[in-house]
Amino acid sequence: MPAPTTRKPRASSQARIAVILDAARALLAESGAASLSIYAVAERAGIPPSSVYHFFPSVPALLQGLTNDVHAAFRACLERPIDHAQLREWRDLSRIVEQRMLEVYADDAAARQLILASHGLAEVTQADSQHDVQLGEAMRQLFERHFELPPLPRDIEVFSLAMELGDRVYALSMQRHGHISERLAEEGMRVFDAYLGLYLPPGLPKRAQPLS
Repeated sequence: MPAPTTRKPRASSQARIAVILDAARALLAESGAASLSIYAVAERAGIPPSSVYHFFPSVPALLQGLTNDVHAAFRACLERPIDHAQLREWRDLSRIVEQRMLEVYADDAAARQLILASHGLAEVTQADSQHDVQLGEAMRQLFERHFELPPLPRDIEVFSLAMELGDRVYALSMQRHGHISERLAEEGMRVFDAYLGLYLPPGLPKRAQPLS
């Protein structure tokens, strides 16, 4: 018996979901997660609360939807082309990746609130952690495309942990300054590199051509 397939929402539903998430993103950026409500999102979106409840039956469900959206932006930044010829060592690639992720944070206040702020919402933290594992695997594949990776541990996700450690520094900056400062952005990238450096040697061989 074939496995059931997941249906994509119809175009009209996708458009309504986008309107709801845009309204939630704007409110989250203005006031943080604690003040978010279905009724406030409905009012901002200009639609009945029942329409919001139809797609997102609770605030945690709404925040999970936003978290999915944010991580889609992170995945997209990993998929953007990278000039293989410009890479001299793996740290050049790690800096490109981290700078792109910092751009996502800089452009999206909701991303900073969801991933870096202290909101105490277990559902969002769990969704973020699950996405981090997927992002870490995508990052490993990106590094493997350009460099010959050594054997890595199978019981931990090295790239996911590196990313989470960098985020801890960015979160500290949010706590202290309300934004990711230039100084702590640099420090977060150093933490990311330092952890990866426990598993990737400085002279990691670069591939003659990137894997297709």
